[in-house]
Amino acid sequence: MKEDLNYDIEPMKGNSLMNTALLLIDIQNDYFPNGRMPLEKSIEACQKAHEVLQNFRTRQQPVIHIQHISTRPDAVHFLPCTKGVEFHPDVMPIKNEIVVKKHYPNSFKDTNLLNNLRKHQINHLVIVGMMTHMCVDATVRAAYDLGFTCTLLHDACATKNLEFNGMVIPAQSVHSAFLAAIQPLYGNVTSTREYLQMTSARTPVTA
Repeated sequence: MKEDLNYDIEPMKGNSLMNTALLLIDIQNDYFPNGRMPLEKSIEACQKAHEVLQNFRTRQQPVIHIQHISTRPDAVHFLPCTKGVEFHPDVMPIKNEIVVKKHYPNSFKDTNLLNNLRKHQINHLVIVGMMTHMCVDATVRAAYDLGFTCTLLHDACATKNLEFNGMVIPAQSVHSAFLAAIQPLYGNVTSTREYLQMTSARTPVTA
């Protein structure tokens, strides 16, 4: 497992081929039952993320794990040196997979994520993780602005109920609204099954 490596920034090269990496955002224990901020359907989303992760590992494609560590004085989850800040066991990084630690919703802000992607000439990101309305949304939009093509797997993401002006907005409504706002400009939103079927269809048949 590589720690958020320091690379010199290189310009992205124009290439019609998609050099793809998997970005797993904040799939950490605090977002699961018994955590400090459990999300709706986090277990189901993690299972889908695990499926995609296994696919990337089988294909030996780049995998990057984003880990949020809270530094705000009023933070209640993802606190340093707690069980909750650790990755969920189903998506635990293995050797040669990069880990990028962040402190803001945007995974590119004050991290070496962009350097890592440019070093490996990545131009297409498959994105899964948590929360849909916060760190996933912020990262997808930032990636688009930086010139990346994004594919967001909606059933491998999760979020929570929000409240506005005294009204509770159900998690599924939050999830759907943010996904609807991302597509089609900021990224292609599809299901895990559809994505895996697409990649399977592209696999060359060997004798």
